Amino acid sequence: MVTLLRAYELLFIVRAILSWFPMLQSGALINFLYSVTEPILAPIRNVLQKIPFLQGIPLDFSVLVAFLLIDILRTIIFYI
Repeated sequence: MVTLLRAYELLFIVRAILSWFPMLQSGALINFLYSVTEPILAPIRNVLQKIPFLQGIPLDFSVLVAFLLIDILRTIIFYI
């Protein structure tokens, strides 16, 4: 389980870095990254959009929140 969480962290990092390069927004790698990470990031993004303070900010904090949730989940797994 911890290995799966680490793999997701790596996928989130790769997706965040690739998002800085708009010319690389197509292809098999991008499609794979979006298909694997979007089911996790989309619900987080929807919750964040409901927070009034974050509505005017043009940054996507969903990856950061996903990292925090993975860290919390990893901590819970270690203590069980």
